[in-house]
Formats: sequence, C-alpha cells, structure tokens
Amino acid sequence: MPDERRARQIDARTLRALAHPLRMELLDLLTVDGPATATGLGKRVGESSGTTSWHLRQLADAGLVEEDTSRGSKRERWWKAAQESTRMRAADFADDPEMAGPLMAFLHQHVDIRYREQAQFVSELPRWADEWRDSSTLSSTRMPLTPGESQRLIEEIEAVIERYRRPARPGDETVITQWAAFPHATVAAEDQGGS
Repeated sequence: MPDERRARQIDARTLRALAHPLRMELLDLLTVDGPATATGLGKRVGESSGTTSWHLRQLADAGLVEEDTSRGSKRERWWKAAQESTRMRAADFADDPEMAGPLMAFLHQHVDIRYREQAQFVSELPRWADEWRDSSTLSSTRMPLTPGESQRLIEEIEAVIERYRRPARPGDETVITQWAAFPHATVAAEDQGGS
C-alpha cells in the first residue's frame, strides 16, 4: 500500500479544497511538472499571480501543497505538491448530501484533466522517439466482473504501479499512468432493436 508521501487519501476536507477546477489544475501541474511559483503557474493557467497565490494557500491549508523552502526567497515563494498522487473512494462520500456537490465537481474535473493529458500526448505523438511511441498505450477493456473481482483487480494494478516507482534518474521521462475501473450499465439486448 502506498505511503502518505506518495499517495494521499482524500477526505472531506481535501475534497472540499479540490472541488474548485483551478485548484485541481494547480495541484496537477505541481504533481506532474514539479515545483513552481504562483506567477509561473498563473501564466500557465491564464490567471493572475494573486489568484493563483490564494488558491495555493487553500490547497496548503488542506495539506495538498506546501512551500518548497529549498527554492526561492522571501519575495519569490515556490510551491510543491505534498504528495505524488491522491486517491479517493467515491463510496466514502456518495451518501453524504453535503458532499454531493464537491464530489461531482471533483470527479468531473478529474476526468477532464485526464482527458486533456491524453489529448496532449496524442497531439505531441510525432515528437516522441519510436521507442516511446512503441512503449505507450491508450486502451480500453470491458469485461464482466463481480464487485469483489473488481476490487482485487484495482489492488493488483495498484501493486504493479508501486513496484515500478523509484527516484528519477538521468534520461527518464515522466510517464503518466491513467486507468479507471467502474461498472457500466449495459443496454439489454431487447432494448437495442430499432422497433
């Protein structure tokens, strides 16, 4: 199981902080690209440094980002993600009416960010060397499973990802792994007919 520095389990406090699209985008940029200033992040997301600073402080209050004291000065504050990733179980919040809004905002923004990452990869595909094009995949699998089998699948995939984690070395590229496991309501055969 991942430790707290690697993966943060989202609780009600962090979910409320992440329910804002700009905060999720800022956290994602810090997680994927590393430490940055509010000014640098503002330029990337099209916001003022004042706006990004305020949202970074909200993320810091929730324990999701922290000041990178190894960089910058009193005038130039650098921020970094407090964890390598976040984890969430939607079931933890599904029955709480107060969390319905933050949960839906988080989930929709999460899906949007993941889509944009994939779309960026597709648009940049020609710039990658053959070895990287051959070592990348966008795939989708549908299969019948029970809830227990789905849970075991999730645990096994997470264990494989953990086995590959290590400190970065010269020549490494950041590889984004994205996957989801969720039930899909299929249309009954009799409902697929045209009449």
